[in-house]
Amino acid sequence: MNRAPARPFAYWHEAVLLAMLAALVASAGILDPAFVAPATQLELASHIWEPALLALPMTLIIITAGIDLSVGSAMGLCAVVLGLAYGAGLSPWLGAGLAVATGVAAGALNGLFVARVRVHPLIVTLATLSAYRGIAEGISLAKPVSGFPEAFAFLGRGSLAGLPVPGILFALGVAATALVLARTWVGRSLYAIGNSETASRFSGIPVDRIKFWLYTFSGAMAGLVAVLFVSRRNTAKADVGTGLELEVITAVVLGGTSIFGGRGRIVGTLLGVILIHETREFVSWRWNNDELILIVMGALLILSVLLNTVFAHRARASA
Repeated sequence: MNRAPARPFAYWHEAVLLAMLAALVASAGILDPAFVAPATQLELASHIWEPALLALPMTLIIITAGIDLSVGSAMGLCAVVLGLAYGAGLSPWLGAGLAVATGVAAGALNGLFVARVRVHPLIVTLATLSAYRGIAEGISLAKPVSGFPEAFAFLGRGSLAGLPVPGILFALGVAATALVLARTWVGRSLYAIGNSETASRFSGIPVDRIKFWLYTFSGAMAGLVAVLFVSRRNTAKADVGTGLELEVITAVVLGGTSIFGGRGRIVGTLLGVILIHETREFVSWRWNNDELILIVMGALLILSVLLNTVFAHRARASA
């Protein structure tokens, strides 16, 4: 089985995203030059790492024609576990480990229902979206936990060699995920599953095992992101990550990953994440209107689906 080749239309899609990003930055520079100032961009960059990290496993999942709607709720549950552990007298580092373990368990539960019980991932993760958020609200009594030691802030706000720690983690994640997709049998299997799960099973690909570990990986990343968020904001509360799944899915689909599976590249996801981030931050910077941000995010999601449809049709026409 050969790896699905990168079609020219993938590069066209990414070129369109680059043009959109350039147009956005140019327009923002005209409307409000302070927004594009390097100091402002560095300050706003701290907001990009959580959705960027979650977009990595989401890309892999959507390539297989799956979806994970529960990542934001799992993130909130993991943040609450970290806060409760610290409030009970445990070290924040041990609490961070428990948070990641909680994310692994949450993702594994999704994977169990998707891979073993064969329930559609949309139904499974829609259910756990509500369940994980409800558990987080229930065990925390909707009370935030703060006052974490300054040393713990290193994870979310610290830097190594002048580079932010979350940014380093994201760069490592991008490199590892791109390598898996491009150079390993797992990556080839993901594309094959997205194109035809039935054919993949007949080809001997361990579809169920791959799906299980994909959702487990997504949960683990939600736990890591929760730790980074709490470290950066010095607050653990149940509403952490609310609505984040919309931003992550929009970024992945906008980046060219097909919602029908079988197509996607990490480069496109990276461009999608940056475009979503810059758009959201500029709307917030310029108008400071949460409702307008939701409208813009919805419009970008529709645009991403339209772009996907157009380039998919052109790809099939040229085949």
